[in-house]
Amino acid sequence: MLSFLDFLRDGSLDIVTITVRLVLAVLCGACIGLERERKRRPAGFRTHILICLGAAMTTLTSQYISLNLGLFTDMARLGAQVIAGIGFIGAGTIIITKRRQVKGLTTAAGLWADAVVGLCLGAGFFEAAIVATVIILLAEIVFSRLEYFIVSNARSFNIIIEYTEGGDLGRIVDEVKETGTDILDLEVTKSNKEERTCCATLSLRLPRKVRHGELMSKVSKLSCVINVEEL
Repeated sequence: MLSFLDFLRDGSLDIVTITVRLVLAVLCGACIGLERERKRRPAGFRTHILICLGAAMTTLTSQYISLNLGLFTDMARLGAQVIAGIGFIGAGTIIITKRRQVKGLTTAAGLWADAVVGLCLGAGFFEAAIVATVIILLAEIVFSRLEYFIVSNARSFNIIIEYTEGGDLGRIVDEVKETGTDILDLEVTKSNKEERTCCATLSLRLPRKVRHGELMSKVSKLSCVINVEEL
């Protein structure tokens, strides 16, 4: 623990203590939200600031009720409600696309972690909150690149192929197999009668010499194929 910060957590909620805790909540929330805003996610800069600030206010309110008003209360109770309640906001950022892709999980997890950082700051646990903010930023900025590298070089992956209704799925399968790729599973996921298209999901295992982009580019050149995406 940093001893020079002890005067901010000695139990008295004066204006300096309150201001420092809330300002730090704004700064930490802003740092986390800025990365999400840069990537145009639904919960961005202001959302993260407000959640972190609100969580800090929750902890401060619990302490004020117990320490200043002298009322008997469990100071952890309001904070527990924040941890549970933030799930409703996080769930709103998660969407399932028409191609059955799940998006928004990282943003939802970031909102939950953002709220916990706010609770730490409101309680005066500055060290944990600041270190957690740094780690969250590392996870969202640095680790995301590592994740992309691992995923892009993985031998097993799934693709979804949209093709014309009269298209030959067997021809698509043959084109995939020509590269030496093993088809582990194939599922026709839907048929759109209005647009006269079909979609098929393929689970594949690539040989080492073939990359994801090469295979997808090869399949997309078929005349019956409309679109190819990796899941």
